[in-house]
Amino acid sequence: MAVPCTHAVGPGHSEGMRSGPTRKVPIVLAMALPPNPLQSVIDRQGTVVLDGGLATALEAHGCNLDHELWSAKVLQSSPELIRQVHLEFLRAGADCITSATYQASIAGFAKHGIDETEARRLFTLATELAVEARNEFLKEDAAANRARPLVAASIGPYGAYLADGSEYRGQYGVSDEELREFHLTRWEVLAASGADLLACETIPCHRETEVLLDLLTETPDLWAWMSFTCKDDTDLRDGVSFTDVVHACDSVENVAAIGINCTSPEFVWRLLDLACAHTDKPLIVYSNSGETYDTKTRSWVGATKPLDYPALVAEWKDRSAAGIGGCCRVTADDIATIREAALAPE
Repeated sequence: MAVPCTHAVGPGHSEGMRSGPTRKVPIVLAMALPPNPLQSVIDRQGTVVLDGGLATALEAHGCNLDHELWSAKVLQSSPELIRQVHLEFLRAGADCITSATYQASIAGFAKHGIDETEARRLFTLATELAVEARNEFLKEDAAANRARPLVAASIGPYGAYLADGSEYRGQYGVSDEELREFHLTRWEVLAASGADLLACETIPCHRETEVLLDLLTETPDLWAWMSFTCKDDTDLRDGVSFTDVVHACDSVENVAAIGINCTSPEFVWRLLDLACAHTDKPLIVYSNSGETYDTKTRSWVGATKPLDYPALVAEWKDRSAAGIGGCCRVTADDIATIREAALAPE
């Protein structure tokens, strides 16, 4: 069962509240849905620890990611380095690692001369690298008494393909059909890649949420988490209420968790309160470091002192977060601190 919501909720909300917009759900043939992979770890230890910023770790190893393909560029140039970074996050305490496919897409690869056959190979390779890292970790002493780590195949937003910061605005200027076409091939390949689940992340807008939920509904034997980037403590980047997408996700059985990522830590507690009032699904958080991304310079700006992760973890767990990790600018050392705080005896 998901971690119950036991804290007070915000004004205008009540426990167990489930009213909201109704989605038109595609009709699909019933298929057996395996147990939620995240829930097995949550049941074992109370909190599933997620990994941190893959691109941040690659840059620390000397990769220049000032490129439209971002971390996906390294799938071709230095795949062994991606495996190494996955292993570093596992050793730091991550129970779930995400593949290097956030910025990868058929259209994005095509812009750089990579055909669809090679793009499909790279999608599959990304999952294989994560699985290989997990297998190596499981052979190490560090894996003793640890839950078997999960591999989540990352599904980034359309805005990541545009590489102009659109995922921080959520205004794309394309139709729902174009969004679906953009996501479809990557979805199909990653769904069959051997990952434990998909990670639909940094979703900035309601329209893209609906497209991804339709794809998930059409894949009834597959789990995926849905994680959103918010501009403040109530709304997505496109200005739609966070509770609207929580309602939409709550109606889909194989949504493994509802999350908040690439969002300033200062907004997370309130967003958790809002989500908890509208769903019993597990809630996950992997915020950024608190800095702001400058789309013109393609860099993170704003002085920030180190985050007090023990305090943040305690606050987020108190508000029913069942999964905690990090996003942009969050390192393996930070994940180690998060794990220690998340799994400390209460």
